[in-house]
This record gives sequence, C-alpha cells and structure tokens, in this order.
Amino acid sequence: MWENLLQFVLDNTVLTVPTIREPILNGEGEISGNFTEKQASELAILLKSGALPAPLKIIEEKNIGPSLGEESIKAGEMAATISIIAVALFIIITYGKLGVLASVALFSNVVLILSILTLLEATLTLPGIAGIALTVGMAVDANVLIFERIREEIKSGKRVERAIEEGFKNAIKTILDSNITTLIAAGIMFIIGSGAIRGFSVTLSIGILCSMFSAITVTKLLIELCMNPKELVLC
Repeated sequence: MWENLLQFVLDNTVLTVPTIREPILNGEGEISGNFTEKQASELAILLKSGALPAPLKIIEEKNIGPSLGEESIKAGEMAATISIIAVALFIIITYGKLGVLASVALFSNVVLILSILTLLEATLTLPGIAGIALTVGMAVDANVLIFERIREEIKSGKRVERAIEEGFKNAIKTILDSNITTLIAAGIMFIIGSGAIRGFSVTLSIGILCSMFSAITVTKLLIELCMNPKELVLC
C-alpha cells in the first residue's frame, strides 16, 4: 500500500517526512508524532525561519586595533578645528570688528558645548564632532542674519544704537524658528535612532541651544560693551 508522504527539504537537508492522512484543503496542516517538547519546538523553528547551520568560507581576515579609532577621532577633531577657524576668518573678513566679536562668541559657544558634554560625562565620538561642527555653522548663520538685519536698519536711516536693537529684535524670531525646527528633527532622531545617531542628536541639540544663547545674548553683550557706534560699518 502506497502512502502519501510530504518531504520538507531545506539546504539539501531533509527536515521531516510526515505522512499525509487527510486532504490539505486550506493550505494548512498539522504534523503529529512521537516528538518531545524540545524536538517539536526545534522543528517548528526550522520550518518557520529556515535557520539551519550554514557552512562558512573565510575569504579574508583582519585584526583592527584601537589605534584606528583613535586616528579617526583625531582626524575628526582636526577637521572640526580647521572648519571653526575658517568660519571665524570668513566672518571677520566680511564684517570687520563685528566679525571679531562674533568669532569670540563663536569660540565661547564651542567651549560651552564641550563643558556641558564634560558635565554629562559624554564620550566625544565622530558623530559628536560632526554635531559640534554643524552647530558652529548654525551659530555663524545666526550672527550673519543679525548683522544683515542691522545693516538694513542702518540703511533705512535709523541711528546705529537703534539699528542694533531693532536688528537683534527682528532676527530673533527667524533664528528661533530655524533652530526649533532643527531641534524637532534632532528629537525624532533620538527617539527613532540608536547608538551613533542618538549621540549625534544629543550633541546637535546641546549645540543648538548653546548657539542660540551665544548669538542672541553673548554677541549682543559684546557689541554693547566693546563697540563704539561710530565705528560700526556694515555697508
């Protein structure tokens, strides 16, 4: 008497050969037999996931020491330092004495970010360095926006003192809007991401808050303390 057998084969290995005792009408069936609980569980896992041991062929093998990571960190720090100096030089060349004060505020911003990261006992990684470099650019962008608003106020015929006040006042809303938008994006990255992405989002968030503080508060304070209104030239 012939029996209807159903063979399950995976990776050229026969998993099981059950006997079909009744028609399979809805595409589902049940395998029964003298299985232990462990055997039944293992068979179910293999049938569902196909997790059979697969032979491995080693094509290439390398040992990477900690020096590689250290070199990457140093290269990142060097790149961030060069970018900060380049940005500071650009803003000094463009805005003169105001650019010097903005650069002082910029460096204070970096010091503030690093101080907060130190207090949090955070490890400075490559994503963290990238976050700091990005926030430096955003801080400069805020200063440029403020200076351009001051320039517009001066061109409209207002006194320099009044132009500075109005320039900061009119620029704050735009600065807040752009930075809050970036903060929201950083928050989403922190919630959804993991590992390096979270580290980047944390550094970016801290940097954004510090950048807003340095641009709105520190830069204005330095201008009021150090600048003679008659020496303010933006045209």
